[in-house]
Amino acid sequence: MTRAHRADSDTARQTVASSVRDRREQLLALSHSLYDEPETALAEHRSAAKIADLLETAGFTVTRGVGELPTALLATRGSGELVLGLCAEYDALPGIGHACGHNVNGAAAVGAALGLAAVADALGLTVKLIGTPAEEDIGGKVLLLEAGAFDDVAAAMMVHAAPDDSVGASSLAIGAWDITYRGAPSHAAVAPWEGVNALDAMALAHTAIGLLRQQLPPGVVVHGIVTEGGQAVNVIPARTRARYEVRAPTLEQLTRVQERVRACFEAGALATGADLELRRHGRDFAELRQDPYLTEAYVRAARELGRTVRSRAGQPLASTDMGNVSLRLPTLHPTIGYPTGGATQHTPEFAAHGKSPGADRAVIDGAIALGLVAVDLATSESQRRRLLDGVAARRPAPGA
Repeated sequence: MTRAHRADSDTARQTVASSVRDRREQLLALSHSLYDEPETALAEHRSAAKIADLLETAGFTVTRGVGELPTALLATRGSGELVLGLCAEYDALPGIGHACGHNVNGAAAVGAALGLAAVADALGLTVKLIGTPAEEDIGGKVLLLEAGAFDDVAAAMMVHAAPDDSVGASSLAIGAWDITYRGAPSHAAVAPWEGVNALDAMALAHTAIGLLRQQLPPGVVVHGIVTEGGQAVNVIPARTRARYEVRAPTLEQLTRVQERVRACFEAGALATGADLELRRHGRDFAELRQDPYLTEAYVRAARELGRTVRSRAGQPLASTDMGNVSLRLPTLHPTIGYPTGGATQHTPEFAAHGKSPGADRAVIDGAIALGLVAVDLATSESQRRRLLDGVAARRPAPGA
């Protein structure tokens, strides 16, 4: 980097950081409001509107209902050829609210977008905030990928709330199914032999999956819940329903394991005579592959802010639809931590800390760190060229 470029970078970094801090009250109000009104997958109408309204007021061009998803949105600012995507999550979990910290994730992404808006034109950037619903369910990012929302994005970034700061982790590929068995009812005492027991079919499948686990490769996980087991204890159940998930280290391995798990459900139908309906729930999530340069730039930025970041390179952390994005373009998905009393995500105890001083600091630090990474990318000639070449390589050839 030349001395002039370094000066431009230093000035831009200071501007981004001060712009985020100037918006502190707005960003924390957004985080708290998302927390106080948790909305589950594809029902995040108020949450998406809060983000869209804030960005419109700040001069962003906002498009709502992107990709036929009513609660997805795009917000852009700047006109530079280098388009950097900031993914905002804001869906909550049923019953336990923001137990994954998506209020922090979403507010940090919005903060980064606002900070970068102050330098976008000077750095030749287009800042693109992508509001991605239903991460906890069907995978909004995958649907937005398919709809073209990431086609012009050179790199995609976000931070995720956690009990500690980490970088470089992977995630497990995951696929979910909705299972229905249909049998025939009969009196459970007078003539049970006249019925076809759909609950027995589910029990057999569940048992078969339990036995299968011994033969599953390391890192593969199968789990599910029965959502309907019958209507009355004295009636042979004519219908049962369940949702099951399969996780594996890679999307390729997931596909192979799904074939074996499907066979367990087919065995339940074969043994009992029940009819099986197996439907894919949402999209399969791929494994997360984080970009090394973006990761290194984030570590530098986080340390400038006084944060201690540990490497989890190669360690899978649950599953995320950001994995699908990462197989298409350079991606950053670190965790940003705050004290939770030892509680981990997806628990009421973790959710209880979502408006704590530590969570508030994570919003601001996360926004600044993402903004500093973006400045690094925009002012490094080699990285800028790498990212622009990547976008060009993804474009279909003329006439294709």
